[in-house]
Order: sequence, then C-alpha cells, then structure tokens
Amino acid sequence: MTSTWSRLQLLHAPPSSLLFRRRDFPKFAKFVPAKFLLPTMCFCQQLQTQTYEIVKGSYVPAGDTKQATKVEDKVVKALEAVGAFQKLPMVMPSIDILYSALKKARRVSPTKGIANIAKRERNKGAKQLDALMKEIAVPLRKYTENFPGKISLHPYERSLVELTLGDGNYEEVLRKVDYLRKRVVAVGKEHASLCAKSVTKREAEERLSEGIKKIEEIFSHEGKAVDELLNIAKTLRAMPVVDLETPTLCLVGAPNVGKSSLVRLLSTGKPEICNYPFTTRGILMGHINLSYQNFQVTDTPGLLRRHDEDRNNLEKLTLAVLSHLPTAVLFVHDLSGECGTSPSDQFTIYNEIKERFANHLWLDVVSKSDLLTDSPVVFITEDSNTDSLDLAKYRRMGPDGSLHVSVKTEVGISELKARVHELLVTQSERIKSCESSEEGHEVVT
Repeated sequence: MTSTWSRLQLLHAPPSSLLFRRRDFPKFAKFVPAKFLLPTMCFCQQLQTQTYEIVKGSYVPAGDTKQATKVEDKVVKALEAVGAFQKLPMVMPSIDILYSALKKARRVSPTKGIANIAKRERNKGAKQLDALMKEIAVPLRKYTENFPGKISLHPYERSLVELTLGDGNYEEVLRKVDYLRKRVVAVGKEHASLCAKSVTKREAEERLSEGIKKIEEIFSHEGKAVDELLNIAKTLRAMPVVDLETPTLCLVGAPNVGKSSLVRLLSTGKPEICNYPFTTRGILMGHINLSYQNFQVTDTPGLLRRHDEDRNNLEKLTLAVLSHLPTAVLFVHDLSGECGTSPSDQFTIYNEIKERFANHLWLDVVSKSDLLTDSPVVFITEDSNTDSLDLAKYRRMGPDGSLHVSVKTEVGISELKARVHELLVTQSERIKSCESSEEGHEVVT
C-alpha cells in the first residue's frame, strides 16, 4: 500500500519537483514552491538529415546545387565579357625594372646594433640580395597573374589574340616571364645564403658583388621576354572595344570595294582609304548617333575567293567578328571592276558568307554606282557565256533588293543612312529579346 501511494504521488507531482531532492541540498537552502516554478526546458540532439554534394571542391546542400550552378554560370559569363585588353597591367621595360631594383637594393642598410664588422657586412649583403630579388620578382609575378588566360577571354578577343599575335605566342611569352622570375628568385636566394655564411668582410663583399652580377646576367639574357610582353600589351590595348549590348553594323566584302569610304560616311570612324587591296589591316571601329541612339560600325579586312584554310589572318579576323559578335551585316559589292576582284568571284564570296551567317540581319549595297555602265563588267579570264542566270543578273544589278550608292556623287546616301538606321534598330530589339529570354530561362531553372 505504501509503495502504491508513493507511485501515485510521483505521477501527480509537477515535473520540476522531481528534479530536486531535499537530501541533495543543505538544510539552509530554500526552494520556491512547485506551483511557482517555470516549466523546465528539455534539450535533445537532432540527427543531420540534410544531404550535401561536392561542387568545385566545396560542400553544397543538395537542394542548392542548381543555385550553385547558376552562380558558376554567372562567373563564366563575367569572365567572357569583352574589355579584358583595357584592364591589362602596365608593363615596365626590362631595363627600367632592373635599374630600379638595383637602386632600391643599394639603399638597404644592415640591421642596427651589429658591432662586428664582418657580421654587419654579411647581414647587409644578404639583405641587399634579398631586396634585389624581390624588387624584380614581384612585378614579374604581377604580370603573369594579371594577364588573363586565353580560356577566360571572350571568344572574339581570343580570336584576336591568336590571329594578331600568332597561335601560342601569347602563352609562350607569359611562360618566359614566369621562368625568368623563378630563375631570379633561385639565384637571389642562393647568393643571399652564401653571403650570410661569409666569414670575413671581404668575402661578404665579394659574394654580394657576385650575386648582383649573376642576376644582371640572367636579366640581360632573358629579360627580352618582358619587352615582348610590353609590346603585346600595347598591341592588345589598341584593339577596338566592342560593346555587346550596343547594336553593331559590320561592313563585309571583297578588298577595295569601298567599305572604308562608307564607314567614314556613316560613322565617326576614320579608316585609311587607298586604291589597293587590304587597305584595312585590322578591325576598325566607328560610332553612329541617330535619334539619340548610339550604334557601332565595324570596318573589316576584305575577303577573297578561297577556302578557309588558305585565308590569311586578316580575312580570319573578319570571320571572327561575324562568328562571335552579334552584328548586322552590310555587304558591299563593286561591279565596276575597279576593286580588282571580278564580279563572279564576289558573287561566290557573297553566297558563301550569306549561307554561313544566315542568322544575321543583312543589307546589300552596290558601291561606286557612278562608274557602272550599261554593259556588265567581264574580266579577261572569265567567259560570260558560261554564266548562270543568277550570275548574269548579279553582274548587271547586284543581289535582289540591293541599294546602289556612290560616295562621290552622294547618290543613294540618304536612303542608305535610313536603311542602316532601321537595320540597327531591329538589331537592338533582337539583342534585348535575347537578353530577356536568357533572364527568363535563368528564373525558370
């Protein structure tokens, strides 16, 4: 009976009263009645139920994998934005780097408080060699780290590097600069250690002199890599900057058909105009401001009738612009025979380029219309009797819907400007729709 009664008391007792026993505390301890005690808090451990995945070497919750992928995609897009050439570090000439390092190293004094002459001299020599090594190695490291790798460049800028500098030359120069840095560091550390182990003052001075001489020899033999990098930086900074969000008009055609004259007429660009092929030896950029809207105009090197593997780097630059930039195309034809490329060859080039880049907005212009005659131009090497109907029609009037203009007499220039404006406005709408569709896709995913 007694045990049953005690069990009933335990069942009816508040939880807090069970936590305290009078025998566990001193007699002078006072307790608040159970009815005034606050409810007790119970703590327990929860098992980890969240799963994780490894993304780029980091643990990411499984549900956040898609979010991590989005962030990664944004990083890739940021890396592929154009304008990397304008962010290149300033490269000093190799002779300036060496003389500046020597000047700063000679100013280094020994640690204060060294009374022994030999110890003071070897301390000074070791510190000067260490300073010389660092003054040379630090800028070289900055160059190799801050010049972007080709893989992080926009495809258009990557093509410019390969076609302008030669395939592999950019990476080779950066490798040479990094190798030079490693050689200087190794030699500097070696001779600084030898100088620190010198026994006499004279020995410390000799080892300091030997170390400086050795570093100077290395830099004089291999410092040309720094000057090569300097020239590369100058070349890349001179490349025109293309804004991918601004509508761009690309003038394409055979050499000497009048593309540069039209660029001068339509935009702020001032390309060279001469009466010989391949006057344009790079990508030239101009700007148009119409109805408070800003547009870009690109003059490209001329294309010849041949296979891609036979094209020179200038022609490949033109194909790179069409391949990697969202441009509208203004194809220029010269049916007067003045450009040096026969109308039949221009017809072949035109069909090839239009078929390859059919997704671009297109406008055909026949230039030098003041020189056109009633009879079509036929080169001596051609036989007009074998012409197809399309080629015969092309010889007389150019492609269907083409606009005939003359820079000299200004025939068709007003209509050309109006058509170009319409084309660029359409291109602007296309760019905006592509951006909105990409944003919508990101939201959905």
